[in-house]
Parts: sequence; structure tokens; C-alpha cells
Amino acid sequence: MNRVVWAFILTLIAGLSTGIGSGIAFMTKHTNKKFLSVSLGFSAGVMIYVSMIEIFYKAQDGLTKELGTKLGSWVTVLAFFGGMMVIAVIDKLIPEEENPHEVKCVEAECELMGCEEEPNPAKLMRMGVVAAIAIAVHNFPEGLATFVSALQEPEVAIPIVVAIAIHNIPEGIAVSVPIYQATGSKIKAFRYSFLSGLAEPLGALIGWFLLMPIMNDMVFGVIFAGVAGIMVFISFDELLPAAREYGEHHLSIYGLISGMVVMAVSLLLFL
Repeated sequence: MNRVVWAFILTLIAGLSTGIGSGIAFMTKHTNKKFLSVSLGFSAGVMIYVSMIEIFYKAQDGLTKELGTKLGSWVTVLAFFGGMMVIAVIDKLIPEEENPHEVKCVEAECELMGCEEEPNPAKLMRMGVVAAIAIAVHNFPEGLATFVSALQEPEVAIPIVVAIAIHNIPEGIAVSVPIYQATGSKIKAFRYSFLSGLAEPLGALIGWFLLMPIMNDMVFGVIFAGVAGIMVFISFDELLPAAREYGEHHLSIYGLISGMVVMAVSLLLFL
């Protein structure tokens, strides 16, 4: 299969995992917090390990070959922290109450909707729509990160996609629950959740078409280093805090270590 097509399919799968969050919200009134804590920790472990051990050094190798050891190393580090800055700015622009990575669970959302006063459908609808927009904006650079990782390193793409997919599940809950409560329509709630997830493959496509005319080893190296920075920031700023909030501290760490082990073994298998 063409590598670009394969990378796009993997990015699509990762983005549309917000639909899994919708399914969880519709099927249960209680979040399995321990499982979610371990899963989010696992996702962080995969992303941190692959970013620091594989992606960063692949970027550095490419850039030092193009620019020399000293300049190439400096550019790699600048691109790495530049990726962090991009995702940090996006997070800063999204209000905390609408941030898709603020800790949310099904029963908390349902309690909010089922308070003593009659819930306001218009207010709930707005909450869900704004959450969907916030998630779409946030998923745009994540889509490019997933796509570039899959394009450059096909052998490590699947674990990364699994990590991103796990990371996207709570976002589906955040979108679908308020819209379902406002409209009574599971189809409409799922549709909004589905559309917010499409931002990831859309980000991949737009980024690729913009960069394709100038794509060379140096540009790839810069993007790859930036991708590593984005993944590390997401892990430390979003996934690990959320994992600790959902469950016991040790569960998130066990998940983190498990993710690193799985990623390490998968890399060794492809040597």
C-alpha cells in the first residue's frame, strides 16, 4: 500500500476514536476510572518513549547529515521545543472550561445535566458544540503529528496511533454527553463527536499538501523534531495529569511504564 495512503488511514483511525467515547457515554452511566487511568498512562508512556528514544534522534540524524553536527543538533533542539510551544499556545487560546483535555467522566457530565433545575437544552447544546470546536482545533496539529510519524516511521506507527486513539476517547465523551442531553438524539451527539475527530485527518491532509512542494530531508527533520515536542507536551500536560485524576497515582505510573515497555519491545522487533 502507498505509504501516504497508509499514513492517512492510520491518522483517520486515531481521529475517529472520539466515536468510541460517544459509544461509552451512551452505553454506561459510570466511567471505569481505574481502566481509564491505566489507559491514559499507557498512552503517555508510548508517546514519551517513542518521542525521546526514536523520533527525536531520527530527526537529529537527518538534520546533522544535512547541516553538520553542531548546526543540525541546534536545529533539532529548537524544532523540538518549537513543537511544544505550538501546542502550548493552542492550549492557552482554549478556555479551561472548554478545554477538551480537562478531566471529564460520564457520571460527572450526567450529574451536571441532571441537577434539580430543569436543564437548559440551548445551554447544553452550546456546551457540546464549543467542546467539539475546541477538540477540532486541538486535534489539527495532532493529526499532522500522527501523519508524519506514520509516514516517516511506518514500523512504529501503529503503537502511536493506539496511544492517540486512547487519548481521544475522553474527548468523545465531552462532546456527545451534553449534546445528547440537549437533543435526546444519539445520532446527532455521535455526529458532532465524529466531526470533531475528523480534524485529525484534515490536519494531516492540509499539512501535507502545504509542505509537499518544499518537502526534503531537512524539512522532514524539522517536522519530525517538532512532532516529538508535541507528543511530549501532550503527555506531560494532558495525559498524565488526567490519568492521575481518574485513578490512583500508582495506576497512572504502571500504565506509563507499561506503555514504554510495549513501545520499546515493538521497536526492538523491527530492528
